[in-house]
Amino acid sequence: MAKEESHGVVSDLIDFLNASPTAFHAVGEAKKRLRSAGFEQLSEREVWELKAGNKYFFTRNHSTIVAFAVGKRFVAGNGFHVIGAHTDSPCLKLKPVTKVVKGGILEVGVQTYGGGLWHTWFDRDLTVAGRVLVREENAGSDSYSHRLVRIEEPIMRIPTLAIHLDRDVKDGFKINTQTHLLPILATSLKAELNKVSSEDGSVDSGKQSDGKIENDKTGTSNTKHHLLLLQLLASKLGCEPDDICDFELQACDTQPSIVAGAKKEFIFSGRLDNLCMSFCSLKALIDATSSDTSLEEETGIRMVALFDHEECGSDSAQGAGSPVVHDAFSRITNSFSSNSKLLEKAIQRSFLVSADMAHALHPNYTDKHEENHQPKLHGGLVIKQNANQHYATNAVTSFIFREIASKHNLPVQDFVVRNDMSCGSTIGPILASGVGIRTVDVGAPQLSMHSIREMCAVDDVKYSYEHFKVFFQDFSHLDAKIVVDI
Repeated sequence: MAKEESHGVVSDLIDFLNASPTAFHAVGEAKKRLRSAGFEQLSEREVWELKAGNKYFFTRNHSTIVAFAVGKRFVAGNGFHVIGAHTDSPCLKLKPVTKVVKGGILEVGVQTYGGGLWHTWFDRDLTVAGRVLVREENAGSDSYSHRLVRIEEPIMRIPTLAIHLDRDVKDGFKINTQTHLLPILATSLKAELNKVSSEDGSVDSGKQSDGKIENDKTGTSNTKHHLLLLQLLASKLGCEPDDICDFELQACDTQPSIVAGAKKEFIFSGRLDNLCMSFCSLKALIDATSSDTSLEEETGIRMVALFDHEECGSDSAQGAGSPVVHDAFSRITNSFSSNSKLLEKAIQRSFLVSADMAHALHPNYTDKHEENHQPKLHGGLVIKQNANQHYATNAVTSFIFREIASKHNLPVQDFVVRNDMSCGSTIGPILASGVGIRTVDVGAPQLSMHSIREMCAVDDVKYSYEHFKVFFQDFSHLDAKIVVDI
């Protein structure tokens, strides 16, 4: 890869990360990029009329997105060449009722999402972001819109307890996620001074009428949330607090993603797991289908599928455990033929790269890695294997991915977990077992996985992007050389 091009990939990733504090924002940013690259948006509620050589995408729940390009030589029954990743990361999500008042302090009720390193969320400058359902009045009647929102400035913090009040903290920082992990929004005193707090210290969000408090239109703000929080959201959305019907918000770190380190060799950021792989696969698809001739000889479908809810098991309507991939395969195949039996043929000709960040060797904990499987930063994509099928890689799928790397002089590494440690998993086994697609599990190495602030190597971003790009370009030709038992 040319030096100028590789620098652009890293800079582009930083922009993507900073634009994507939540899965909803990541999908919104992906949609912008796909539209700019000539991809047409489809609706799952409508009939699809697809054409060879064209590029499309669709979303589910605004948090999962599937994009694909149809080869000009594609016919029904040909395979799908897919890179799958996920848009979600461990975080603190706001509860349905967030209003908490303790000790004269306004706090925000949150629930843990995924397996986060929750101690890293203390003493960080936090804000909120996500999606909001907003009531809008059009021609005298109400309609409801999905709106993305993000408050840029820090508005919350989870403070640690002073060591003088917790002498045992030096023996280990132990927290109760129900009682200790509530962000502070404001003090009741300041809320009162700004005419938004009632005498008992709770925030009054109702309207006064004849000395009585009226409920707002939705019931959302009156008893469930601090008016101060709703006012901040409404200000960003350009609406009134009463127009906010409901929301899905999460706490977010306000520190931006950056290229860092003494030699500028690292990326410091939240949500690298797994927005780094989401970005690299998306950019690879866009760039591998950007020229007028890029799909001329392609016989298959080049696809990227970015799912929500991987961090909590993928069992949702928009997770990898849903029918979203099978539905996409079916609808695309059926758009080119009425023969329903061709779908099974297409699946057996398909291939999935399950891309999720990998555990780099930690220099202070080298004993946590198996001696012969120690992925290094700057070492390229890691091929993950597990005999108990926590990863879906096998000898054939591993060979295909390695062969592509070898052809383009790209480094690859191997990982298996130690026998005396438990193994994580990915969307790979879920899709392999649910769809029946050949799968290889890979990921770029990183440190601080599931922390509020993670790190990876600049070189591995470049390698990942390039590897995914040539996968799209080379897979059809390589797969045709593999002898399949009949």
